[in-house]
Amino acid sequence: MRMSDYDRIAEAIRYIQTNSKVQPSLEEIAAHMGLSPYHFQRLFTQWAGISPKRFLQFITLESAKLLLKKTSIMETSYELGMSGPSRLHDLFITTDGVTPGEYKSSGEGLTINYGCHETPFGECLLAQTERGVCHLAFIDDNLAEELDNLKNRWNKSDVVRNDDITAETSEMIFKNKSVPLHLKGTNFQIRVWRALLEIPEGHLTTYRRIAEKIGSSSSSRAVGSAAGKNSIGYLIPCHRVLRTTGELGGYRWGLERKRIIIAYEAAQQDQD
Repeated sequence: MRMSDYDRIAEAIRYIQTNSKVQPSLEEIAAHMGLSPYHFQRLFTQWAGISPKRFLQFITLESAKLLLKKTSIMETSYELGMSGPSRLHDLFITTDGVTPGEYKSSGEGLTINYGCHETPFGECLLAQTERGVCHLAFIDDNLAEELDNLKNRWNKSDVVRNDDITAETSEMIFKNKSVPLHLKGTNFQIRVWRALLEIPEGHLTTYRRIAEKIGSSSSSRAVGSAAGKNSIGYLIPCHRVLRTTGELGGYRWGLERKRIIIAYEAAQQDQD
């Protein structure tokens, strides 16, 4: 089976991190990947916009801690009424939560179109109703499992594969174009997810800060649980939430992917 660009990038990063003490050269990394140094450098730069060496600076625990500190300073400036960076997700994502009646009916009468598409972070299962994206899950040879998750979440809806419809949405998502979301969760979960949407790209926060933001400062663990039940990956950026120590915590689609997405977003912001 042919490896996707993301799979190759992830494998290269694994190799570099495993051999970090000897700091492998570009030639050694490329040889491990079965590519020439030129082709590996080009592949990586096309994906990340920067060189492999530069990218690795964004994937360390120290980098995550710096981003946490940066976000803390930014949040303080908001509280003081000072200007700060635009909240990207507030600008390009609108949300529409299900009503209590709709929640109880579990999607009865709804048609959900889904498809599978390549993204910068691997293949995804993307699903949408006429009101917006309702599911985005990264898949690693577990399509059947993720499809079951979608169907169980909206168990009375008509779930239909239609890659043509979802392909356009997928392209919009990864070009940061306006995308509506159709949320299904408890009131608490939706409060948490909407708070996550306010974390700008290239910034990180903690479960404790999210709990404080929604006025429930003693609910860090419940916030973590709500983040873990987020079924709209990447768009609702639960990957931007860490433990207070700067450790990654959990991620439904794998800690390696979480680490790579965080580094990728930090690298994009660094270029702006």
